[in-house]
Amino acid sequence: MSLATPWALLLLPLPFLLLRLLPAQQNRGAALALPPAIGEVFHATDARPTRRHARSIVLFLAWATLVVAIAGPRAERILDVVPASGRDIILVLDLSGSMEREDFDLDGEQVSRLVAVQSVGSHFVRGRTGDRVGLVVFGDRAYVAAALTHDVSAVARVIETAQIGVSGKSTAIADGLGLAMGRLSERPAKSRVIVLLSDGQDTSGVVDPVAAAMKADTMGMRIYTIALGPDDLETAPRSRDAVDSEVLRQIAGAADGEAFRVRTTKDLAEVTDAIDLLEPSLADAPPIRAWQEYWPWLAGASFALLAAALFLQARETA
Repeated sequence: MSLATPWALLLLPLPFLLLRLLPAQQNRGAALALPPAIGEVFHATDARPTRRHARSIVLFLAWATLVVAIAGPRAERILDVVPASGRDIILVLDLSGSMEREDFDLDGEQVSRLVAVQSVGSHFVRGRTGDRVGLVVFGDRAYVAAALTHDVSAVARVIETAQIGVSGKSTAIADGLGLAMGRLSERPAKSRVIVLLSDGQDTSGVVDPVAAAMKADTMGMRIYTIALGPDDLETAPRSRDAVDSEVLRQIAGAADGEAFRVRTTKDLAEVTDAIDLLEPSLADAPPIRAWQEYWPWLAGASFALLAAALFLQARETA
């Protein structure tokens, strides 16, 4: 408990100072002479000192509560509510057939690329407290798997249950980017971010993905790309599951983002940590401190006491 303006308590003794400094009011003589028989019916106010003292006490209590209200009593509270960051993030996840390839090591077990992405991606999303997060998946075509929402746990669950084949087995990277850009363009976000995860080449889209990234840059969006898989198209052009990491680098460069190359689950975890640093969340922000104000209650009590004093004065003069 603290006071916003503690100096206001100096006003408490003001009524006593006024009583001592101001001259006493002189009682004037009666202006009308009444016959004794009639005068006995009336009584002077001073004949009831107990009621007069009670009114004085009530008036002082009214003054005291008003002064304390002016001083602003308050208590500090720490709110559990995390403020919205104003940042929108859409993950664009490749669900093409090559994501079935089991060449990632997760906790000592060989798993598919999709399982590795699901494990690390869901953890990344759950850490985006305060952000709006959405999910777009693509194969032959792209669709919104989770609309932008502050419920990051719900988006993480969608990532964990994503299945290959629901959108075809080709790799329409540009379509996925275009759909994500369309959703972000509807939001008045301070920071609009796309995180693209792919392990292949753009084989199904009709739009150049680099041109789409340039358009995103003009719209104030940033794109981070994550290239998945052990082989690159430049070094292993005959590999059926080689990732076109050069195009993904161009996409990131065109949209003021960064490109990451991932060959192991450890690399993938380090990438999500790096994006957390580049696009910090409010999860690690200091708690919100607020004040619980009590002056309205004291002000109300002061006016109630003043009304009681007026009632007592009316009783005295009745």
